[in-house]
Amino acid sequence: MDLGIADKKAVILASSRGLGAGIAEALAKEGAHVLLCGRTEDRLAQNCRVINETTPGKADYVIADLADENVVETLLAAIDEKLGGVDILVNNSGGPTPGGVADMTPEKLDRFFNSMVAPIIALTSRLVPRMKEKGWGRILTVASGGVQEPIANLALSNTLRSALVGWNKTLATEVASSGITANLLLPGRIHTDRIDELDHANAERSGKSLSEVRAQSLGSIPAGRLGRVEEFAAVAAFLCSQPASYVTGSLIRCDGGATKSV
Repeated sequence: MDLGIADKKAVILASSRGLGAGIAEALAKEGAHVLLCGRTEDRLAQNCRVINETTPGKADYVIADLADENVVETLLAAIDEKLGGVDILVNNSGGPTPGGVADMTPEKLDRFFNSMVAPIIALTSRLVPRMKEKGWGRILTVASGGVQEPIANLALSNTLRSALVGWNKTLATEVASSGITANLLLPGRIHTDRIDELDHANAERSGKSLSEVRAQSLGSIPAGRLGRVEEFAAVAAFLCSQPASYVTGSLIRCDGGATKSV
């Protein structure tokens, strides 16, 4: 299928590794010009080298920390300099520290809200008028299956990512007539460094071995395995495509059937 995004300009937040890096590569394989964003320059540079050498697309990067109060201005300047515009925005962020509700101090709530929620909303608000001028745009926000079925020991993530659900639905309704879609993509257990970190944290908390934690996790996934980054990225690329122009305001799961709700 031709996704119709060759030469489209895409910004992918938190794309030095994991899901963000996978989405950037998937879009570049369709011929998009992608701007990778993250804190670790050597990873960003390596990702861009791979994309530029192996795909028909093009990649640039900007060092940007979503926790920095000036991150939106940093990103806007890089978009103007390196892309000259924007058609696709993929909102992605790292996850907060594990813990229960009792661990959600006001300081932690404030800290992670300002790196996981506030900059995403602020950047999107600044870019929507540019998309409206073109009459075309794709806004995809990577959240978590925890917004539909809260995940044990991830109280901060369940809470903060859920804030993006109502925001996305409202946004989608407001921009649909301008040719812009806005969707949430919910990963289940896709094998990334983050999953490995959470497994280690769960093993420590429960007193179980790492292998026991992983076996229990796989047992809860009907597909019987972890997802692959490229599988998740393929779904993301479709949601950013021309053929997906009538999909908006939706929560799409990519989780091997793990979420128990309808």
